Amino acid sequence: MLTFEMMWERVLACDAAYDGQFYTAVKTTKIYCRPSCRSRKPKRENVEFYKTRQEAETSGYRACKRCQPDIARSPSSALVHDVTTFLLEAYMRPLKLDDIAAHVNMSPFYVERTFTETTGETPRQRLERIRIDQAAYLLKTTDWKNEKVGAAVGLSTPSNFYRVFKRWKGASPNAYRKERDDATE
Repeated sequence: MLTFEMMWERVLACDAAYDGQFYTAVKTTKIYCRPSCRSRKPKRENVEFYKTRQEAETSGYRACKRCQPDIARSPSSALVHDVTTFLLEAYMRPLKLDDIAAHVNMSPFYVERTFTETTGETPRQRLERIRIDQAAYLLKTTDWKNEKVGAAVGLSTPSNFYRVFKRWKGASPNAYRKERDDATE
């Protein structure tokens, strides 16, 4: 579901929200890392992405000593991983906390409390961030109208899409797209 470009942007942003969703491998050093690793960023052409640690290790990469992607996760980080994986797969649908909790077979209260304590954001905020990351990608790579982009990422009412996009990106979808167009000229 995540494209190379989307994963590369998350690596450059050191986005911990995507830890466990994919792993970044550097061909020249034969090391793989989490997306949130703070080590110096490699050249884009030297990067490969793997869905699991096992895939990276099978391909001959070893774990980074700085971000330690091979260290076992705690139960709370396992919950965060499961919830984030679900949100990445289902972000385009209308979702409620009950849907998320049912997916991980836990109570909504426990899911929200544990997720928020572990990440500093609620599942709803994580869902919004995933949607806006996807919308930003679509605004950069397509000529779709803003309403179509909003609907494609699960924000079907234009007013809600504009409000949420501006809150996360600091600019309206039109201004964000104009920045992209100005950068390519």
